[in-house]
Amino acid sequence: MRSINQSLSITTTRHDSAIDSLPWHLPLENWPEELVAALPRGISRHIVRFISLDDERIIAVKEIDERFAHREYQALRGLARLEAPAVEPIAVVSGRMGEDGEPMGAALITAHLPYSLPYRAVFGNHQRPETVRRLIDALSVLMVRLHLIGFFWGDVSLSNTLFRRDAGAFAAYLVDAETGEIYESLTRGRREYDIDVARTNIIGELMDLQAGGILPPTYDAVSIGDSFAKRYEELWVELTRQSLVGTNERWKVAERIERLNELGFDVGELSMSTTEDGTHLLITPKVVDAGHYSRLIMRLTGMDVEENQARRMMNDLEQYRATRGMIDESLTLVARAWMANVFEPTVSGVPLELRGKLQPAEIFHQFLEHRWYISEQAGHDIPFKEALNSFIENVLRLKRDERSFLGS
Repeated sequence: MRSINQSLSITTTRHDSAIDSLPWHLPLENWPEELVAALPRGISRHIVRFISLDDERIIAVKEIDERFAHREYQALRGLARLEAPAVEPIAVVSGRMGEDGEPMGAALITAHLPYSLPYRAVFGNHQRPETVRRLIDALSVLMVRLHLIGFFWGDVSLSNTLFRRDAGAFAAYLVDAETGEIYESLTRGRREYDIDVARTNIIGELMDLQAGGILPPTYDAVSIGDSFAKRYEELWVELTRQSLVGTNERWKVAERIERLNELGFDVGELSMSTTEDGTHLLITPKVVDAGHYSRLIMRLTGMDVEENQARRMMNDLEQYRATRGMIDESLTLVARAWMANVFEPTVSGVPLELRGKLQPAEIFHQFLEHRWYISEQAGHDIPFKEALNSFIENVLRLKRDERSFLGS
């Protein structure tokens, strides 16, 4: 904790003079407009503003009671240590005094998550109602991931989540940990509480979209809330259930691991025991974390991408390996050639002013989708340069900039 003046203190792990110089003596809602970035915000019971520190950095500042600010800061730091999908905590500013000398509430500072959108901004782009199911699916995966590491959320909702595009799906990130707490493991009661709160909040949020004319009035918000609970339970059971296999069916062990990998989860170890009659093995997997393909792409290319994007990249990399006669080459060597000859020419072929539209991995995925589509329409493969130009002019140029999307 550092003292900036006689009353103001900043709790942080790293000093940032740009934060020191912000007008902490003013209520957040009265901060000068030149500081405020017009990013879309979710619904919050607190005042939240996005602040531009410089040309590159944007932070989120939330006015909140000091006790809760420190609680949330520590919860987010704990999630960061566990590499959970959540926003990055930067600091807590306390001891604020107004111009009239009266005490003011504390402020929690987190880093803006590039290319992320609150659920309302996703629907602000004339999305189809099917988009709801993709958001719900992403939120259910997020909650399972958090529960696996022992995190009790306490206030699960679409509003407390940010979403990034992920190769036709979405990846979800926790943005509000005010009521959260990390345990060694979660009881069934705590998990069920989170499920029930999530279901109730989701139904209310979707009904709110209906009231605003964003979703059609015939849309069944209750069934979507129910589907969240069902999807969560299916995924939780798949990741934690014990398997009973015959002692002569050990191949099923590898099959189970492959199934978990396909869901995007790595297996750290297997607990295996023989039944009393000695004819079967009882297998309990220890799931390490989601991100099986993401970690693979990170190891091969150094790129940090979402899970579905990574899966798509691996598929294209394997196709490149097969068509170039490199089956006997190491995957590391193939990845270098694929990056130099396929991925980098695609991304670098996009004009600089359009590269903030989407993440590079998402640009690559959507280019592959577009090239396949126009090739199917033409009845033959479209050359790379022609396909890229078509993608830039007919798809990418029409999209909004999502790196730091400016809302109204």
